[in-house]
Amino acid sequence: MDDIRLPYSPEALFARLDALGISHPTTRHPAAFTVEQGNRVWGDIPGMHCKNLFLKDAKGKLWLVVAPAERRIDLKRLPDVIGSARLSFGSAALLEEVLGIRPGSVTPFALVNDPGHRVRVVLDAGMMDEPLLNYHPLSNEATTTVTNADFRKFLKDCGHEVRIVRLPG
Repeated sequence: MDDIRLPYSPEALFARLDALGISHPTTRHPAAFTVEQGNRVWGDIPGMHCKNLFLKDAKGKLWLVVAPAERRIDLKRLPDVIGSARLSFGSAALLEEVLGIRPGSVTPFALVNDPGHRVRVVLDAGMMDEPLLNYHPLSNEATTTVTNADFRKFLKDCGHEVRIVRLPG
């Protein structure tokens, strides 16, 4: 996939998934910027719907935390669990610079736009027990469903170190 320019488009992401042999049924829908909006547009899409937090710690390290959509993440307790300094949300400019996406479209699929591995990835252990997972395909106007095994294959292909932990709620 060396001919792909960063940042990836949804179409380039789908081509990469195809090259990896990953099935990626995708449902188009109105833009969903929050879990509440997502709940209104996800309809009958099977599998676990997820939320994604792009965070920056007090030492400047970047984090992508991925959890079930309905899980409340306690940012005050999270640093002790993941080994970070105090956390806050990363800015829109930093999100676009590092992951090539805009706010509302945060997704682990955006790791394709981080070949320098600046972002540390933390996945909720309960989410990673689910057979089907749903994420935005670099745009919050669609939802892509992948199997758990294929999601793991995608993450391995991106080369990011991934930590699976029980996230505090």
